[in-house]
Parts: sequence; C-alpha cells; structure tokens
Amino acid sequence: MSRTARLALVLAAVLVVVAGGTWAGLALTRGSTPAPSSASSGAEPASPSGQPVEPAATLAPPACPSRVTRPFEPTTVTVAGVVRDAAVVTPPRPSPEVPGTPPTTTAGKTVFAFDRAQGVRPGDGRGNVLLNAHTWPDGSALGNRLLEGLREGGRVVLADGDRRLCYRVTDRVEVPADAPYFRYYDRRGPAQVAIVVCSGQRLGPGIWTERTVWFARPSA
Repeated sequence: MSRTARLALVLAAVLVVVAGGTWAGLALTRGSTPAPSSASSGAEPASPSGQPVEPAATLAPPACPSRVTRPFEPTTVTVAGVVRDAAVVTPPRPSPEVPGTPPTTTAGKTVFAFDRAQGVRPGDGRGNVLLNAHTWPDGSALGNRLLEGLREGGRVVLADGDRRLCYRVTDRVEVPADAPYFRYYDRRGPAQVAIVVCSGQRLGPGIWTERTVWFARPSA
C-alpha cells in the first residue's frame, strides 16, 4: 500500500473516533450524567425533579381513630380550628341533675369540664359523653371560641395521652336556658359527645338566655 493510501486510512480512523466522541458528549449533555441506581449506591430513588421521593407511608396523614379497644376518661380536647389540647377538669355535680362546670377563673375559662356522674366515657357503646365550657361577656373564653368556630362537620378529638377518639359534629342547636333539654343527658342513645356552652344574651353574671349544644358522633 502506498504512503498516501496509508495516510488516508489513518485520517479516516481519526475522524470516526472524533465524531463518535462528539456524539457521545452531546448525548450526555442532553440527558445529563446518569445517576447510579439506588440498588448499587443505597441512595434514595430520585423523582423527575431530582428530589428524593419520600415513602408513601410518610406522605399520608395519620388516621384519626373512630373506635378504641376500651373506654377512657378524657384529659384533653382538641377542636379543629378552635383549640388544641385544651385541658379537662372533672368537677362534681352541685346537684344531682346539674353537671359541674370549670372554675370561673382565668385558667377556668380555657378548659372543658367532663361530667363523670353521667357514667359515659369515650369508647362506651351508648350514651352521651358530657362536656361543657364557659362563655365570657368579653369574648375571651373557650365557649366564645366554640360559638365562633365549631359548626356541623367540625372535628372534635378526645384524648388521654396516646389514646384518642375522633368525632364529627352532626348537629348544633340553640335552646332556651330556662327549659330542660333532656336530649343532652341521653344515656341510651348512640355513642356521641355532647358539648354545651352559654349563649344568646347575657342578663347578668352567669345568666344567659340560651344554651348552644353540639352533638358529635365517632368518625375517622
């Protein structure tokens, strides 16, 4: 083979190598450098945006339990959009038919009262869990916040440490303060929470024209 022919073959080989390298470089630039697989590197799999993908279990909100294995006495109450982990007190009844209420103090206006004498706890199969809270004329008490923010469909969570039971408000009613309202004291009906606060017009210390009552059924 002549010297000219050999030079031509060498030049052709060089052009093929250069052309191949240039194409490979363009391909990597367009597609970016491939990341090592999660199986070989132990890294989190990447999403299309390049951010690690969280396991599905951590993305789903925890379920709110609508049943418990055994009844409990509530120590905190959370009302969505109104109050979180409000404390619960358990005053005795001042008379056989009247549940005790929180103290009329600065601390007392922020807590719920749970009526033990009713004999119904969260998780029992029937009857109303009785709660009440104060309404203050200056609008600063828990009862005022419930009147403003708790509607039908609102969530109420009763808890004792890690144990909790979730409810949805099914009914909100206003009743005259001077007439008995036996539905509130029901022990035989469906399991639910019944919350009462003073409402309407304030006539004097502790005297209001109405009561507002919420009923809530267990619901996840």
